[in-house]
Amino acid sequence: MERVTLEGCGRTSGCWGDRQAAVPSWLCGRRTMRRSSFGMLVSFGLMAGCGWGSGALGAESLEWLEQEAFRRAVERIAPSVVRIETIGGMERVEGLLFGTGPTTGLVVGADGYIASAAFNFLNRPSSILVQLPDGTRRPAELVATDHSRMLVLLKIDPPEPLAVPEFTPPDEIQVGAWAIAVGRAFEIGQPNVAVGILSAVNRIWGKALQTDTAVSPNNYGGPLIDIHGRVLGLLVPLSPQADNEVAGVEWYDSGIGFAIPGFELQRIVERLKGGKDLHPGLAGFHFGRENIYIAPPVVVGVRPNSPAYKAGLEPGDRIVRVDDRSVARAAEVKEAVSRRYAGQTLSLVIERGEQRRECQIELAARLEPYEHPFLGILPVRSRPKPGQPQQSEAGVAVRYVWPDSPAAKAGMNAGDRIVGLGGGAVKDAASLRESVNQRSPGDQVEVRLRRGDRQLQVAVTLGRLPEEPPGGPLPPAWPAGGDRQQREAEPAAGGATDFQSLKIPEFENDAWLYAPPQAGPPVSYGLVVWLPQPGAVDRRQLLQQWRLHCRRDHLLLLVVQSASTDRWLPREAELVRRLLDQVTATHAVDPTRVVLGGCGAGGSLAFLTAVRNRDVVRAVVLVDSPMAGVAPENEPPYRLAFYVAKTKKTAVLDRVDAAVARLRRMKYPVCVRILGQAPRELNVEEMAELARWIDSLDRI
Repeated sequence: MERVTLEGCGRTSGCWGDRQAAVPSWLCGRRTMRRSSFGMLVSFGLMAGCGWGSGALGAESLEWLEQEAFRRAVERIAPSVVRIETIGGMERVEGLLFGTGPTTGLVVGADGYIASAAFNFLNRPSSILVQLPDGTRRPAELVATDHSRMLVLLKIDPPEPLAVPEFTPPDEIQVGAWAIAVGRAFEIGQPNVAVGILSAVNRIWGKALQTDTAVSPNNYGGPLIDIHGRVLGLLVPLSPQADNEVAGVEWYDSGIGFAIPGFELQRIVERLKGGKDLHPGLAGFHFGRENIYIAPPVVVGVRPNSPAYKAGLEPGDRIVRVDDRSVARAAEVKEAVSRRYAGQTLSLVIERGEQRRECQIELAARLEPYEHPFLGILPVRSRPKPGQPQQSEAGVAVRYVWPDSPAAKAGMNAGDRIVGLGGGAVKDAASLRESVNQRSPGDQVEVRLRRGDRQLQVAVTLGRLPEEPPGGPLPPAWPAGGDRQQREAEPAAGGATDFQSLKIPEFENDAWLYAPPQAGPPVSYGLVVWLPQPGAVDRRQLLQQWRLHCRRDHLLLLVVQSASTDRWLPREAELVRRLLDQVTATHAVDPTRVVLGGCGAGGSLAFLTAVRNRDVVRAVVLVDSPMAGVAPENEPPYRLAFYVAKTKKTAVLDRVDAAVARLRRMKYPVCVRILGQAPRELNVEEMAELARWIDSLDRI
């Protein structure tokens, strides 16, 4: 453990129990702040030995005044900060291993009400004990949970009225002001403290304050206070990209922390006292893939049977007002929805063509899982032509018809051209896919075809996306003039020198890209990003596995190596996204065939990266890999498919099976393959099937 000498008093910090703690140098007369892996932990028992109040620090100095202000602020809040101990419960939650250490709570009622972070109770403990600052222990009851802002309300029977803190008035919350995070996860008489500033307000879609203090499980559930010891907010893990139970935990001690504002906490507590959980309000409409911070609020899709669907909202509607406020960007509407709870009403004014109409949406706690419908075809792909339209003829040529699919049952054939669906014209494969996605399995739709010189109209009852890849070789994906036979005939030999090295300056990781040589007319490429197990990467072996499929099916292979020799880190998900952006900026990448995959821990990071980047990733391949976190709800514009290969003797088999079952309940298509008893690489036949599965990801 690193030991820190306290300048000015000759003391050296060590360990409390089995925990590391770095004592910040500002405690002894300097403003420089130092963090350990648990944040800046303040032991106020050390302060006396450092000369608090003595002339050694210089009573007139700004540094001394700051330190005195910190001490007084924490001293003021300390009677309202309690330690919480939990007993029993699940060992893992959403793949995250839960410990049994103490956590923190904040008194919000003199009669025994205590607020804390919901994260502290995700493992469903069988018993909860609250230890007051004087050491008194009391059993606690979990009254209710706010699943939107991730808070819980506890109730104890106190021996005497508890100390309720003062909350900072909303008009006195200032960005850039001092912010102090307080927990009671260590010694009961010594709060642990992290000091920073208030970085921003109205974060996480208007629900939270942001701070650069070291926020972690050590202080989740504790208060973020101002320099006067008043409560700015309650510390909770949150994320703008996800809303599952463990969202935001990966940012602990990162300088990015969040707190629910104190003035909102007071209102929430009054609702939770009724004993009913609060859930985020869901409307059931979504916008496009454009940047929602600049994109107009035009509805792209509406979930079937959702509140928005029942209120009459339709694709193409433009939202111009929310309640009494005009809106111009999609992000403004998302924030308005995210602030609300289930049961509350969202009042919209929409433009449909040249008309305006009002729309009242009663938000729901749960939406029926969305399932992508299936027409049953693969489209012929269009060739990229810089500076020219990608497709000269309107409609979608059919490359392949799935046997026994809705399209097959309706009599559609390879070579047909789909020119209309449901009364609307079909421009290209993207517009056909989007039109199908606005429907549900079981819906009947009219499809207009051109077969040679004949015009046909057939009725199709949409089905469900298949989990299995097509059987046998697929016909060419591009119009006549392709080079598939030539590519298959080329030798599959090759070495590591066939890769192009890629680098992102902020990361130590190495990455390599294999792009098959271009032969014949230009095509768009699928992109496979492969994350091997941590450690050295055998690029030659990987190329032997993938080279033939890259050449035959027009795939780019991007291999990324972990920075550490023994693990992948969650922050490397950002690296993968940056590399994705780099490759798509320099190559013609087919957006329907972007795949992330890997073995073991590499597959876990591939899953984490994919669910955080559904705007670009369309499939995940996992080989004996547990899934890191939970996939978000299935949504019409974000098609995501999974290929899971597992062995019976892998240590993570139970976790893999549980994750597959969860994905299927969420209506994601999951293809599962059992590789046998012992972990191994995919063989030649299995690689051929995987390549065929990737080749069929643009199915409609």
